[in-house]
Amino acid sequence: MWEENNNGLVKEFKFEDFQTAMDFMQECIAPIETINHHPEWSNVYNTVNVRLTTHDEGNTITEKDRKLAIEIDRVYCHYQ
Repeated sequence: MWEENNNGLVKEFKFEDFQTAMDFMQECIAPIETINHHPEWSNVYNTVNVRLTTHDEGNTITEKDRKLAIEIDRVYCHYQ
């Protein structure tokens, strides 16, 4: 579940290994570009941490963040 934290939506995604985590990030590129809203994210081995906030709206959560969160979850469901 996405959590609201410090004016952003945050979530941690776990995978079985590094390659699968990287595949997930790669697969997220299409919806990210379609929505034209880019996450703050990091990868350490099998864990991807994502933070969504809208910088041009004053670093707050907007509908763009919620929409991208749904799309990222749709990608993630293929990895469970």
